[in-house]
Amino acid sequence: MKLFKSLLIAPATLGLLAPLPSISSEIDFKAISKYSNAEYEIDSNTFNYSSTNNTLLSGGEGLVESSSDSFSTTTTASFSAEAILGGVSSDLDVSEAVSFDYQYQIGLTSSFTGEDTLSVTIDAAGPNDGSTGLPTNSEASAYFGMDTTNDALVVDGITYTFPVGGSTMMVGDSTDISALYTGACAYSGFSDYMGDCGTGNSIGLGGATSGAAVAASYAFDGGFSIAGGVSSPTNELVGGGTDLFGVEAAYTADDYAVSVAFSDQELSTYIGVNGYYTFDFATISAGYESEDIDDADSASAFFVGLTKEIGAGTAELGYASSDMGTAFDTSGLTSYAYELSYAYPVNDALTITPGIGIVDTDAGETTTAAIKASFSF
Repeated sequence: MKLFKSLLIAPATLGLLAPLPSISSEIDFKAISKYSNAEYEIDSNTFNYSSTNNTLLSGGEGLVESSSDSFSTTTTASFSAEAILGGVSSDLDVSEAVSFDYQYQIGLTSSFTGEDTLSVTIDAAGPNDGSTGLPTNSEASAYFGMDTTNDALVVDGITYTFPVGGSTMMVGDSTDISALYTGACAYSGFSDYMGDCGTGNSIGLGGATSGAAVAASYAFDGGFSIAGGVSSPTNELVGGGTDLFGVEAAYTADDYAVSVAFSDQELSTYIGVNGYYTFDFATISAGYESEDIDDADSASAFFVGLTKEIGAGTAELGYASSDMGTAFDTSGLTSYAYELSYAYPVNDALTITPGIGIVDTDAGETTTAAIKASFSF
């Protein structure tokens, strides 16, 4: 019986072994063995990114390989650009023209401790006649206070801001004293002058061109703040050139704010106050500034503006009067200004603002109509 079972199992076993030669003849074991070579081996560095950029060193090229393609982790950059297409119509003896102008700005900020900030502003702008107001300037860009660099990149200012105790200190070159001011103007303004709520010589105090500046601010609990500083057109903060001094106090609440400032520009002094209040239907901003000139009569300026959201954009209506002769009109006559604009955000990076501004004096009337495109990225 056992012999009979053995005879049955033997043929079955031979049947299973018979196909092996044919299968082995179809597989190329030599080709498979090639995949064990070192050039095909995978280790921990196989999928690491290797930069193709080489850092240039003094005296050689590509001696150090760089693995970074961006700024340092403490440095950021922001960019903005404005383009204005506008025309001027005037009763005065000035040329009437339609002009296209632009300005481009780069802002670089770095921090070394997490509480300090080193800021550098670089500007580029198209050429214009450099005037600062209407109606003596026939270019619409002057109404907006656009820069003039003749298409060259220019360092507009450099500042270093750092904490000292509970206050904030700022030192820099070609920067505004009011950079640390709180202010209380909610009106953005179609023109440069109205953007300061009519207080550009006090609360919107600038700084000496190509000069040093030192400023400080302190914020109290409850919304109060104070700030002040000095700027000089030379490297001597006090004593050389025409120094600018300014101080400001402000209070900010949820629905309203008010700011008061005093400035001394040696030849004249200014006192300004501005504020805003947010109602259910709109926000009202107002400002008043008084100028006391040595050996001359005093002058003053007044502003009021309305800001209201309409649809996806923001509409603004502003009125100002001044007899300073240095605001939106350089004629020295009493001037009245009116403007209406609508800022529409096309997307997160682009805002289109059409508007019209009118400057009226005893000598005549000047109208500026323009479309401004503002890019931020």
